[in-house]
Amino acid sequence: MPECHEVDYHVFGDDMQYVEVELDPGETVIAEAGAMNYVEDGIVFEAYMGDGTKADQSIFGKLIDAGKRTLSGESVFMTHFTNHADGKRRVAFAAPFPGKIVPLDMEKIGGVLTCQKDAFLCAAFGTRIGIAFQKRLGAGFFGGEGFILQRLEGDGHAFIHASGAIIKKVLKGESLRVDTGCIVAFTEGIHYDIERAGSLKSMFFGGEGIFLATLSGSGTVLLQSLPFSRLANRVLQHAPSAGGSSRGEGSVLGGLGNLFGD
Repeated sequence: MPECHEVDYHVFGDDMQYVEVELDPGETVIAEAGAMNYVEDGIVFEAYMGDGTKADQSIFGKLIDAGKRTLSGESVFMTHFTNHADGKRRVAFAAPFPGKIVPLDMEKIGGVLTCQKDAFLCAAFGTRIGIAFQKRLGAGFFGGEGFILQRLEGDGHAFIHASGAIIKKVLKGESLRVDTGCIVAFTEGIHYDIERAGSLKSMFFGGEGIFLATLSGSGTVLLQSLPFSRLANRVLQHAPSAGGSSRGEGSVLGGLGNLFGD
């Protein structure tokens, strides 16, 4: 298990949060490209191919890791922020959409976390950021997150973000069925699979999607109340068409207008 830098932090805000990480001289925090909000003087940041935990990794190995991150839909590069000043300095990171930032002490949760592919925000240097393939074809094709989930390993602090409110469920040999888009992360000991959402009528007309995720075993599950994809779809449904006019949602004339056109 890698030994991570011990960083301090503070999360600010309510529904549009950001996390401020305090670095002692020589400490480093790694983050997804583009996540930085502000950085104090004395902190130097640089883009690297990977999380930096494999210092002696060959070029070929780096290219393989870069290919894995490309498959997961993330940037090939990660940004490393290192404090080169004599005293403490701070750098802040924010999520790209409204929601919550979840600070995690990786050592207390067993050192391993599996999360949706765009949940990772930043972490103390020494945290390994990898990918986890879904072993079953059904879970890969229909599980909402595809074949690939992110896998975090370490013993320091890591920060993930989710849309809406955070729901924490602790399973003790139990099973939980979840909308596939609502899963944020789960610890070791949780088995992930998918199943049909009831009968054919329920699958096509129930409004809950065709498949549900099944989480079973013993461990902790983090869910989000409002997947960003669901929010984006609802916004697009109510957005005026190109060249059209916008009407109030509660207007009867607006509804008739949408039915018969302009």
